[in-house]
Amino acid sequence: MEIIWLAILGVLLIGYFALEGFDIGVGMMLPVLSRARERAGEPGPRRRHRDRLVAAMAPFVLANEIWLIAAAGTLFGAFPSLEGTVVNGLYPVVVALLVSWILRDAGLWFRRRLDGAAWGAFWDAILCAASWGLALSWGVALASVVRGLPDRPFDLIGLLYGAVVAAAFAFHGRAFTVWRLSGPSEARGTGRRLRLSAAVAALPVAVPLVLLAPALLDHAAPSATLNVLNLIVLPVTPIMVAAQVWVWRTFGPIRSAGATTAIPSFF
Repeated sequence: MEIIWLAILGVLLIGYFALEGFDIGVGMMLPVLSRARERAGEPGPRRRHRDRLVAAMAPFVLANEIWLIAAAGTLFGAFPSLEGTVVNGLYPVVVALLVSWILRDAGLWFRRRLDGAAWGAFWDAILCAASWGLALSWGVALASVVRGLPDRPFDLIGLLYGAVVAAAFAFHGRAFTVWRLSGPSEARGTGRRLRLSAAVAALPVAVPLVLLAPALLDHAAPSATLNVLNLIVLPVTPIMVAAQVWVWRTFGPIRSAGATTAIPSFF
């Protein structure tokens, strides 16, 4: 039973990195990607390019964040002693993650709540900076867990691994925008590239999970607790999977790369 729940935790964390990684990557690369589309000759001001990039990822954001919420719930329920140890040992990193997450989502919500170039530019900058904060904080957290929770997580090794995670997310975000803004005739090739970038984005969390698997099993909850969790989680799992499938089937590549994309009302 412990192995099953460790596998569930691994799938959820890998799924989060493989899916939410492109959202974070697009936010990180927003200025670069908008300038690239401008240089490619796409008509319209730079703010329109940024709106279109945000609109491309907007339908996926909430569905992708569910993976992290489910992973946190699994960690709390199936590995309670580990959850307390990690949160206490990585307190500054957890704070950085939460602040970055809140600011990133605030940037998505507020960037179009008022008209005006200055307002949009401010929240675009918040969105970009917070996305970088998320990527770097995740890298620092993973490096710290592998090293046994050092007293100074934001050291050179932690920041270097944060840079690795940021590079993987940036690559994934670039591949996603190419897929999402391509025409149907290009969807097969860009889809293969997106799957490759998803694997790259998941590697920074998959490798630590493999290395830490024996230690994680030692922190599993008693079998009776895991059996109760089975009754709670199993009915919800098909709903989560079905919702994810619906999102990806509904919001595929935009039919025309030059077409105007409407911004979803929740962003």
